Amino acid sequence: LVAEIYGPDRASRLTTAEQVRIVFEDTPGVVDVDWLVEAAQRKMIFEVDHEKAALHGVSAAAIARTLRLAVAGEDAGVLHDPGELESVAIRLQLPRPERSSIEALSEIRLVSTGGAMVPLSELVRVSESQLDSSLHRKNLRPVVYVVGEVAGAQESPVYAILDMGEAISALTGPGGTSVEQYFRDEPGSDDQVAVRWDGEWSITYEVFRDLGGAFGAALVLIYVLITGWFGSFRTPLVMMIAIPLALVGVLPGHQMFGAYFTATSMIGFIALAGIMVRNSVLLIDFVDLALAGGHTLEAAVLEAGAVRFRPILLTAGTVVVGAVVILFDPIFQGLAIALMMGAIASTVLTLLVVPLVHFMVERRQHGSNVDNNGRA
Repeated sequence: LVAEIYGPDRASRLTTAEQVRIVFEDTPGVVDVDWLVEAAQRKMIFEVDHEKAALHGVSAAAIARTLRLAVAGEDAGVLHDPGELESVAIRLQLPRPERSSIEALSEIRLVSTGGAMVPLSELVRVSESQLDSSLHRKNLRPVVYVVGEVAGAQESPVYAILDMGEAISALTGPGGTSVEQYFRDEPGSDDQVAVRWDGEWSITYEVFRDLGGAFGAALVLIYVLITGWFGSFRTPLVMMIAIPLALVGVLPGHQMFGAYFTATSMIGFIALAGIMVRNSVLLIDFVDLALAGGHTLEAAVLEAGAVRFRPILLTAGTVVVGAVVILFDPIFQGLAIALMMGAIASTVLTLLVVPLVHFMVERRQHGSNVDNNGRA
C-alpha cells in the first residue's frame, strides 16, 4: 500500500500524512505501517578557531584530517593473510561510542609544531544544528509517502483501500478543506491537500485495464470472424452468449477454492471465450446443415444438441484435465480455476441456452414453431 500525499506546503503535507498513517494503523489487516519522513537528527558542527590553531601551531587541514580519520575512518594499509582469498584492508577509525560522543572527540590530541599535544577542544568551536531531512518528489512535485503491507484474511490491496477510503475522506486539510482521493490520475494542482493511491493497487488497475482492453478486442475479432463465415449479424451474437455464461462458473469457482480473481484468472477467462464460442459454432453449424437437409427448425435444434453433445463434452473435459496440473500453483491457480469451472458451467449452460436462444431468434424466419408431429 502506497499513499502519496500532495499539498500546498510541507507543513500541510506532513500533517495530512500523519493523519493518513494513523488511519493505516487503525485499519485491520494493514501491517508494517511507516512513512518516508525522517525524524529530526542532530548535526554537530566543528568550526576551526583559526586564531587559536595558529597560536598552537596546528593547521586547519590537520584538524580536518584528524576528525575525518576519527569519524569516517581511513585505510592505512593492506593485510595479506594466507588464509584469505583476498587481501584485507586495515582501517583506522574510532569505535562507534567514541566517534558519536562530543566529549570523546574533544579529547583527541593533535601534535603542534613545537611537539606539544593539544586537545581538539582548544582548537575548534562546537555548535549544534539540525540535519536537513530528505525531500521526496514525483514528477517534479513535492510529495510525502505513507506505506504499509496487507496481511490477514484479505491480502488484496483493493479491500484495504476500500476500508480506509471513507476514513480518509473524513479527514480535513488546512483551513477545514476536505482531502480528495485519486485512484488513477494525479491531482491537477497542489492548491489543496490530496491523497493518491499507488503501489500494488496501481499495478492491479493497469493490468486489469489492459486485459479488459484485450478482452474487448478479442470479442470484436471473434464477432467479425463468425460474421464473415455465417454471413449474418445476429448469429454471432447468439453464439457469443456462451462467453458470459462462463462467469457462472468462474466467479463461484474462485469463491469455492478461496482464491482471488487475479490477472491469470482474467487470462483464463479470455482464453475460455474462444473455447466456448467453438461449442456454439458446433451447435449452430449443425442446425444450419440440418435445415439445409430439409429438417424443421425444431427438429434441427433438438438433433444438434444430441449429436454435438459428445464433442462438446470432450472439449470441456480436455480443458478441465489440462488445467488440473496447475490448480495448486500459487501463481497460476486463478488460470486453472477459470478454465476448469468456466468450462464446466459454460458447457452445461451452452447446450441448453444457445439452442433455445437460436430457436427463439430464427423461428419467425422459419415459420411455425411446431413440427409435423405437433411437438413444440
